[in-house]
Amino acid sequence: MTLSDNDIRAVRARAQLLGAAGSTDVLTVARSVAAIQAQSSPAARLAVRVRSRGLTAQDVDSSRVVVRTWLMRKTLHLVPTADLRWLNRLFGPRNAQAGQGRRRQLDLTDDLCERALTHLQDLLPGKALTRHEILEGLAGNGIALDAGSQAPAHLLAYAANRGLICRGPDDGPEPTYVLLDEWATEQNEPDDPHAELAHRYLTAYGIATTEDFSAWSGLPLGACRKAFDALDLTTVGTGFALAATDLTAPPCPPRLLGAFDTYLLGYRDRDLLLDPAHAKRVNSGGGMIAPTVLVDGRIAGTWHTKRTAKQTKVVIEPFTTLPRAGLESEVDDYGRFLGEAAVLVIT
Repeated sequence: MTLSDNDIRAVRARAQLLGAAGSTDVLTVARSVAAIQAQSSPAARLAVRVRSRGLTAQDVDSSRVVVRTWLMRKTLHLVPTADLRWLNRLFGPRNAQAGQGRRRQLDLTDDLCERALTHLQDLLPGKALTRHEILEGLAGNGIALDAGSQAPAHLLAYAANRGLICRGPDDGPEPTYVLLDEWATEQNEPDDPHAELAHRYLTAYGIATTEDFSAWSGLPLGACRKAFDALDLTTVGTGFALAATDLTAPPCPPRLLGAFDTYLLGYRDRDLLLDPAHAKRVNSGGGMIAPTVLVDGRIAGTWHTKRTAKQTKVVIEPFTTLPRAGLESEVDDYGRFLGEAAVLVIT
């Protein structure tokens, strides 16, 4: 089947819950988009906001039905808590192995890491501790790490990849860490984890290639092809969609996407969504993906905020002429979500 570029963008945007009707709960959003990039907590909250209606930032922060840990591409993601164990088994060993060289550079020897994991099992029962509190506890057991180095972050990621811990609730601006066994008490167990992940990926991204799936997940291309082969698919141009996918969708209304939004991160080739002429304004390097303006499924600008004591200005830097009315509604909802007055400014 052949679809126009506009039709493909519309199908992809609908799959990402970016259409007119959003979800009313955090779990549905997280499950529908397979996983939400969560290196930045504020950005992860905004990923939920733009795909939902009526939720607030506090709803995201207080939810225990979703959880953050290191998964795809060794990066923090927000996923349904019930999926944490099988996803951790799928990605944890790969991530731990891939991080071994960097841990050695940071003097995190295998022996030190194993001793630290043993002490974490004693420190964390019934608690949610910040990184500082964990470092104090480890130091009291003879494991002293430089708080200003990358060693603590890599040790905690290793503990998460080993299935011992995951991220807990944020303590103000500070993340906390909890025992995975205490936090994830319910679990799904798919028969074929690779095929299940591929199914969720295509559900979330609408039309994509095996190369897209590999780039998003970090899994080898061969494993991604095998996972696609296990599914009932329809060929759409050079990509694939689940056979049950409705390949007709209305245009996506204007949306304000947060930084690192999954809509852009889900594809190896982003040219259909982002004009290469504007790519450096969105991705300036170092893995940074700026907050963006979405119009008809295509990136039409970037945005940032300027805060004062009285209000927040949402400042849009457009790539083309933008529909002010639709964006004013988005800015109003952005302010409602965060509990602050927000106004639109288009430069």
